Amino acid sequence: MTQRAKIDTDSSGTAGGGPPVEHRPAGLTSAEVAERVARGEVNDVPVRSSRSAVDIVRANVFTRFNAIIGVLWVIMLFVAPIQDSLFGFVIVANTGIGIIQELRAKKTLDGLAVIGEAKPRVRRDGTAAELSTSEIVLGDLIELGPGDKVVVDGVVAEADSLEVDESLLTGEADPVVKKPGDTMMSGSFVVAGGGAFTATKVGREAYAAQLAEEASRFTLVHSELRSGISTILKYVTWMMVPTATGLIISQLIVKDTNLKDSIARTVGGIVPMIPEGLVLLTSVAFAIGVVRLGRKQCLVQELPAIEGLARVDVVCLDKTGTLTEGGMDVTELRPLGTGTDEAYVRKVLGALGASDPHPNASLRAIIEAYPDADGWRCTEALPFSSARKYSGATFEEGGGAESSWLLGAPDVLLEAGDPALAETDHLNEQGLRVLLLARTDRAPGAPGAAEAARPTALVVLEQRLRPDASDTLAYFADQNVATKVISGDNAVSVGAVAGKLELPGAEHAVDARTLPEDREKMAEVLEENAVFGRVTPQQKRDMVAALQSKGHTVAMTGDGVNDVLALKDADIGVSMGSGSEATRAVAQIVLLNNSFATLPSVVAEGRRVIGNITRVATLFLTKTVYSVLLAVLVVCSQVEYPFLPRHLTLLSTLTIGVPAFFLALAPNKERAKPHFVRRVMRYAIPGGVVAAAATFTTYLLARHHYSGADALGAETSAATLTLFLVSLWVLAIIARPYTWWRLALVATMAGAFLLVLVVPWLQDFFALKLVGTTMPWAAVAIAATGATLLELAWRWVDRRFPA
Repeated sequence: MTQRAKIDTDSSGTAGGGPPVEHRPAGLTSAEVAERVARGEVNDVPVRSSRSAVDIVRANVFTRFNAIIGVLWVIMLFVAPIQDSLFGFVIVANTGIGIIQELRAKKTLDGLAVIGEAKPRVRRDGTAAELSTSEIVLGDLIELGPGDKVVVDGVVAEADSLEVDESLLTGEADPVVKKPGDTMMSGSFVVAGGGAFTATKVGREAYAAQLAEEASRFTLVHSELRSGISTILKYVTWMMVPTATGLIISQLIVKDTNLKDSIARTVGGIVPMIPEGLVLLTSVAFAIGVVRLGRKQCLVQELPAIEGLARVDVVCLDKTGTLTEGGMDVTELRPLGTGTDEAYVRKVLGALGASDPHPNASLRAIIEAYPDADGWRCTEALPFSSARKYSGATFEEGGGAESSWLLGAPDVLLEAGDPALAETDHLNEQGLRVLLLARTDRAPGAPGAAEAARPTALVVLEQRLRPDASDTLAYFADQNVATKVISGDNAVSVGAVAGKLELPGAEHAVDARTLPEDREKMAEVLEENAVFGRVTPQQKRDMVAALQSKGHTVAMTGDGVNDVLALKDADIGVSMGSGSEATRAVAQIVLLNNSFATLPSVVAEGRRVIGNITRVATLFLTKTVYSVLLAVLVVCSQVEYPFLPRHLTLLSTLTIGVPAFFLALAPNKERAKPHFVRRVMRYAIPGGVVAAAATFTTYLLARHHYSGADALGAETSAATLTLFLVSLWVLAIIARPYTWWRLALVATMAGAFLLVLVVPWLQDFFALKLVGTTMPWAAVAIAATGATLLELAWRWVDRRFPA
């Protein structure tokens, strides 16, 4: 039997000096739990990982533009042939696609949320077991260890050097020492020690319940992309209302034409002004992104995180658990000084391992290597803290002697110039982790305990590198994303690990204790270097802020409680699934498979979504611009509107709808850039102006060329041909750089339109028939001129208004 087992059953106390095991509270009985459930005293906060199905349907169906199109559709069903109502069926189909895709995303997200859900240990009937947070009842006794999140409000019942970070609630970064009787606030988390607390407020009464519910809700808002689209739609509405009003007056009052035909042409002028498909396509692209990432065990807790990571240009990585696997192995024990008894040192290490009920990765490796501590009793324990970099304990040894020990970072416990530091540096240069075992004359938690420490032995540990870490770092380098390794370990050791992974700049590791406190100066050091060691939790937070002050979009990865503050402040927080509950709670993205190699997939997915939506938004908004301008030209010229709804439905489908769907889902590695609205409109405005001018020129020429009863139909066909060819050229520009499938996509759309022009029943269905040869060829020539102007205009825009 190991000493851990003996200490846990020792009637005189626990290994950590806490209350005797026999006297610890047993928690609620099963009968008491049943009574509380019956009274409704349960933690029933509906923490949702996604919008409800009702919310998804409502958001996709009840939109401003759906209402406008719905009214126009009903009107067209009464006054025109069914082919002039096709736009309504397209909107119904698109809305249905959007709902289905978001429901798929919801199913994926909900399933991943269950996998990644934290399960606190609740003690009932004297036995601790993991339960879902929703199963906690009032009065439950909940156990805590390092990294555990406090899920409900309560009062401390047991405390073993318990330190709690309440920064997420109060903004105060310093840990708070908790003793029996102290209050615990939901939303805080344990940074050191352990204990248990009794739940006094559950459900909606808990302090952080509403915050937690809101933070974990699946949402499509608060992103530059969506806010940019909302801004565009707002301006479109303002333009559309007066333009549509003028068009209605022009077609119904000024021109003495057939009433039903006037209504049809009026609707034909209004419908294409609405970029309805842009909103749908954005939702679909995001939803498909969630599903794709879900298949790779990546939980996106906040949807804009996909977009945010696409904009990241600096990734800060915590070494332990990110570049290295969580486990370690003790490879060597080096006694310091002559006369040091190695067997005795092994005994000390075994006792230190047994004294901590919540060991970290280093201590777990020591426990595995040195399990023997028979006859030793721990009277006081100091758990490891990232801030102080060491742990300790006081023991009553088997012979009645008493000793106090510290175990931690050599460069923290030893004075500069100590001979042991040179030995430590040599080991660190090999990428090994080194801990110092030191004896002290003072209690471990007493002031000056570290200064009084006398070195006894070095414990050498080897970290296990993640096999995929090197390829992942290479990916970021290839994508022009700067990588910063930030660790609490010795700088030389961190640099050696980074060097093994071929990270540029690994040979110039910086000790964070030498970093300037001034934010601007710190940012300069951070931009010039890539590896940092001996970083405190507060420094990690400061480093993220310093990089952000230089305009960088920063992602932070981590898995330990010492990463929480930095994860919270970073633009994007990424947590490992095996990380502490606190890190998973504040991160926007959780890698449930604990694979750092998943991160490139997330970046690629974000870039695909943002880059492609920016690309196809130009198609939609070019249509809006030329529709508004055509309506204005028609009103000013006092002529019939040239198109019926069926014509523009055909053009929109072939030059925007179908191509946009494929282009939005295509690979795209370009890093997302800011100023979405400006970047889209700088192309859409000249494109729309050229398309409207070319189309109206053809229409006016056709009005002078054709005469007779069927003249309007011939004029419409010629104008439609010009508008299609110019719109197809816009698509051809947007589709660059060309690949075989992009060329095939453009060619297929051209072939489909040609099919409509040559197949008789399609000619009749869409009311498109080219008459003669002069005007059709003139329409082609005008379109070719428009295409040339498009090329010149967009090249001028690239030079005059660079992205």
